[in-house]
Amino acid sequence: MRILLIVVGLISGYVASAQWKDFMISVRGDTLNRVDMSGKRQGPWVVHVDALRGEQGYDEQGYYEDDLKVGKWVRFSLMGDKIAEESYRWGYLDGRSKYYNHTGSLIREESWRAFEPGKAFDTVDVVDPTDPSRIKNRVVVKVDGKTMRHGEWKYYDADWGTVYKTEQWFMDSLKTGKDPDALAAEVEDDLKPIDVGGNKKDKNESKKPQAILDYEKKNSGKKKVNVRDGRTGGN
Repeated sequence: MRILLIVVGLISGYVASAQWKDFMISVRGDTLNRVDMSGKRQGPWVVHVDALRGEQGYDEQGYYEDDLKVGKWVRFSLMGDKIAEESYRWGYLDGRSKYYNHTGSLIREESWRAFEPGKAFDTVDVVDPTDPSRIKNRVVVKVDGKTMRHGEWKYYDADWGTVYKTEQWFMDSLKTGKDPDALAAEVEDDLKPIDVGGNKKDKNESKKPQAILDYEKKNSGKKKVNVRDGRTGGN
């Protein structure tokens, strides 16, 4: 039986080495920190960072897809205490992130919105600031493939566990401290649809001189008259 287990282990190791350019085996026999033949990180990963020059070290675990962080990532101090929970999409922060102090008390919650890299436009929900569960509108906005602070941020008193500060973010713009009705109008204006049809007027389009505009306004509704424009000849 023992010989059979050794053979199975050797076969599994051979299959893994043939599939991955680099990897490590955990104490439980899981294949971690896998790098595919094109050099991209794939699957479950664990990361260890030593303390250096006053910066505290940490251990981190999560998941990679095509060299980009995705899903939930958890960070621990070198003493084993959880200090962060982050959510990723396309390698960027997306959704809720939570941060803790060295005793495990929650100190901050953040909200992020990630945008698909290489995508010029995306659709964003405009929620009612007085009722986050109510979507007021849905608009098309121009993006540049990164992450933005978007949603409610909370700051906690670590000793009492109570919220002492709240911020409202909309597409990286801080909207805290404004009247709810004015805030709703401002948010909707900030996220107004982008003209993606190419129907905008040419910025270099020539404009009539103010004198001509004044003349046309004064004589609107009257019999059409010829206006001399300085040209000569029969044209």
